[in-house]
Amino acid sequence: MGNLNQKTCIIIPARYNSSRLQGKVLSDLSGKSVIQRVFEQVSKVKNVDKIIIATDSGTVYDHCLKFTPNVVITDKHESGTDRIAEVALKSEKYDNIINVQGDEPFICPNLISELIDNLISSDNNIITVKKQIKDIKDLKNPNVVKVINNNLDKAIYFSRSILPLDRDNIDSILNDTYCLSKSDVNYYKHIGIYGYKRDFLIKYSQMKQTILENTEKLEQLRILENGFDIKLIETNTESIGIDTQEDLDKARELFNN
Repeated sequence: MGNLNQKTCIIIPARYNSSRLQGKVLSDLSGKSVIQRVFEQVSKVKNVDKIIIATDSGTVYDHCLKFTPNVVITDKHESGTDRIAEVALKSEKYDNIINVQGDEPFICPNLISELIDNLISSDNNIITVKKQIKDIKDLKNPNVVKVINNNLDKAIYFSRSILPLDRDNIDSILNDTYCLSKSDVNYYKHIGIYGYKRDFLIKYSQMKQTILENTEKLEQLRILENGFDIKLIETNTESIGIDTQEDLDKARELFNN
């Protein structure tokens, strides 16, 4: 079991040059930027010692200074994990590092607390979150990352494709007539929040990028390809990440209503 007297830091990677929606972290969401909404949600988490925003953009840096002094400039990185690893390496030593994406304004503070508690009380090097998929459109959407796990709740694979694919019902899946509630298989999407033991995070960031990681554009596959476990916990809480203009429009509608 883990040492209960551990220090925990949440690091929020916030990149300006997003490939699918440039500058999304600075997009307006009912009077505040997306990144400020994320920071305010994360600030509600009680069992954490510090919150840091990490960015390689001077524009994002200057904006974040308006609502927190805890923002740092990093080098250019391919992934958010590499970005938070740089911060973790240079800052004071925390036992646990939590990666909350800068485009998750609806992230649940209680979910983050649960993740931290699981990380502190176990010997798992990395823990992340899954949620059951109940909409066939989410199952088919490549922007919704799917995950399958073994009987020990360790991840087997993450993919942008339908995972697993019900071979006997391919036609109904493609035609949107497949009934998820009547399926023998539970489908899960990955909620992009991670908890790392600091030493493992540093080790992970020093691993070379892998073929599957580059193919799927999913950095967590680097961990699986190198033979390490990723522990999964399940949530019923919905969280909407902002990857596209459609996602941003949906988020604005939710805030306005």
